[in-house]
Amino acid sequence: MSRAVNGTVSRRRRKKILKMAKGYRSVRSTAFRKAREAVEHGLSYAYRDRKNRKREFRRLWIARINAAVRAEGMNYSQFMYGLKKADIQLDRKVLSDLAINNQTTFKSLTETARAQLT
Repeated sequence: MSRAVNGTVSRRRRKKILKMAKGYRSVRSTAFRKAREAVEHGLSYAYRDRKNRKREFRRLWIARINAAVRAEGMNYSQFMYGLKKADIQLDRKVLSDLAINNQTTFKSLTETARAQLT
């Protein structure tokens, strides 16, 4: 009886890794061991940065809202607390977009928040 060496499975696994390493430079795209290392690093960076991307966008939205609110004579925390008391449930992405593209609506929101604080 012949010895089974798992050839097709191993070849498929290697081909999958080499396919993922397409576009990498030098040995990292051709040699399996180096390609596997590069792909594993790339996948771990991709996982990490999918989480970081959400954080970075939130920071950007908060910075934009804060800049727009300070122009109206308030600060970010007072503005958000005023909106919460007024039961206005807009997320930071929408507020940031309003601050940039629709200043009149944003100004009315700041007036509403200010009225709730007093």
